[in-house]
Amino acid sequence: MNFTSGKEIGISMPVWKAIEEIPLNSGVTGPDFYFTSAWHHFKIASIFAFATCGGFKGRTEIQVSCPSKGVHDNKTITATFGYPFRLNQASFQAPSGVNVCEVEWKRHVLIGDYSSSAQFYVTFAVFVFLYCMATLLLYLGYTNLYRDSRKLPMADFVVTLIATFLWLVSTSAWAKALTDIKIATGHNIIQELGSCNQIVLCYFGSVTSMGSLNVSVIFGFLNMILWAGNAWFVYKETSLHSPSTTSASRGQGGSPPPSG
Repeated sequence: MNFTSGKEIGISMPVWKAIEEIPLNSGVTGPDFYFTSAWHHFKIASIFAFATCGGFKGRTEIQVSCPSKGVHDNKTITATFGYPFRLNQASFQAPSGVNVCEVEWKRHVLIGDYSSSAQFYVTFAVFVFLYCMATLLLYLGYTNLYRDSRKLPMADFVVTLIATFLWLVSTSAWAKALTDIKIATGHNIIQELGSCNQIVLCYFGSVTSMGSLNVSVIFGFLNMILWAGNAWFVYKETSLHSPSTTSASRGQGGSPPPSG
């Protein structure tokens, strides 16, 4: 199978399949066959990363009753939360028009503020998406400029290393924050509600499934792996791996012309 254009590979099949199909003697290297397909994968992965986190909305519910005050049936008290997960601003709400056990539930809020980790993760994922778009345009429209320049591949390599590290940092921070969010919105909220005592009986009801947030963490680490793998291909385009034209000609045994 003979490919004359790396763009055809990038459109027709995944990166790893394209690499397997290219003959070793085909002479297709660098941005021609790899980058156009790789950046499509990076864009999709970064979209899933910030979309699954930034679009989350959930709520936690507790059941409240106070037999000594004549309220024998459980009443549902709800606290709604979502991105950017400032839980200390998510107050509990009683059913409309109902004074449950004579408690002002709006004064009670969830515990914790995890906005810094969540916003760092989402913001970085958005910037990665924009960077992929800009770099893809560079590869598609100015391939010769990229090949002939020694600074662009080196700058690309440095950015790739930084992005890999930031994916690790931001995803790890967000994963830790997600663990704390699950604790703060779970059964432990009963212990934090001062109004819940022997007179006002509180029971944990339910909390919205956070499966999409788990997926966002998975995509964060997936992005880190993708960028780490991409670093090798970008490194092969830099002067650190590819000798300069002068060095290459000298290495082939060429001798300088006689003087005089």
